[in-house]
Amino acid sequence: MKQGIHPAYRCVAFHDTSADTYFITGSTIKTDRTVELEGKTLPYVALDVSSASHPYYTGKQKEFAKEGSAHRFNQRFGRFFSQNK
Repeated sequence: MKQGIHPAYRCVAFHDTSADTYFITGSTIKTDRTVELEGKTLPYVALDVSSASHPYYTGKQKEFAKEGSAHRFNQRFGRFFSQNK
């Protein structure tokens, strides 16, 4: 392997600011910021969205969509089911 051509691989702290969650993982990302976590000083990268806050991974989007579609259905067709025959 050639020396000096590969980026430095190290542990980095990623911070999901919307969920206030930290992830420590290996990365080659360049950053000048640092944070102290678990007694170690690590390079720090702030994120807007991660698996902790994205609706696809949290399932929150599905709950809202289901609630809305059921409500719309009852508004449109609920009168047919509420009549006594």
